[in-house]
Amino acid sequence: MSLANYVLRRVVVTIPVLLGVTAITFSLLHVAPGDPIDVVTGFQNVDDDVEASLRAEYGLDRPVWEQYLVWVADVLTLEFGESPVTGRDVGATIAERLPYTLLLGGSAWLLSLLIGIPAGVVAAVKRGEPADEVSRIAALAGIATPNFWLGLVLLLVFGVHLGWFRVIPPDAPLLSLEMLWFMLLPTITLGTASAALVMRLLRSSMLRELNEGYVRTARAKGLRERTVIWKHVLRNSLIAVVTVAGLQITLLVDGAVVVEQVFSWPGMGRLLVDAIGRRDFPVVQASVLLIGVTVVVANLLVDITYSYLDPRIRYDR
Repeated sequence: MSLANYVLRRVVVTIPVLLGVTAITFSLLHVAPGDPIDVVTGFQNVDDDVEASLRAEYGLDRPVWEQYLVWVADVLTLEFGESPVTGRDVGATIAERLPYTLLLGGSAWLLSLLIGIPAGVVAAVKRGEPADEVSRIAALAGIATPNFWLGLVLLLVFGVHLGWFRVIPPDAPLLSLEMLWFMLLPTITLGTASAALVMRLLRSSMLRELNEGYVRTARAKGLRERTVIWKHVLRNSLIAVVTVAGLQITLLVDGAVVVEQVFSWPGMGRLLVDAIGRRDFPVVQASVLLIGVTVVVANLLVDITYSYLDPRIRYDR
């Protein structure tokens, strides 16, 4: 089976998964007390005719299953509807927030690889030495530290006491120097745990590869140790790291929920939390669908990368 056919088959298989996720989310939203009309009316008693008119306007007077089917039909035409709470187009709202999350999540993801991969290599090569012990302690601390706590500490130290950073985002364009400087703290907060996980996995994988026969053969042929480590051992050790790094791509959309709340970052995570609190069904549904698509794409990219790192991997099943 060719790679193109494999990708096509994976996409077809994931369609029922996305439908299932959105259907469950849709059902849970309607089971929870309150709905967008209650939020719009401030949970006050209003005239029955007015309430009925509002529900009919946004299709909330229909059965839940019918509302879901109408939503799916609209999504197929890339029409995500209008928020009954804010009155804004849902697609426009998400398009406004998405760049903030993409920039923050992408920066954190890149930071985790830039720190985790070199640290993992050093820890494996220097096994048992002080550098290895320091990296292991740092990795354990990074994994064990909650994101929200680390973010609050960074804000307290560097924002309040030292005054190096603002405690809320500046009123500036996304790619301005002022905004990028502010984004440094949430990037560190979001990327710390991922960097620690990448480092630990890479260290374990490299230690296993260093005991393989091809390493002894390469050294017996007179190859420099740097070539053996970085060209042969590292490449074969990246399979496990790619799996984790691929799953970390989901941080681009949904993993930054807590961090965005702590730093008041106007991204998708904060939008989703606010939409759930306001029972903004269309925004929640569109956000969940976007998260599901992100997970699917991330897994596909991981599988494709496997074949590059290890040519023995074939998509023949």
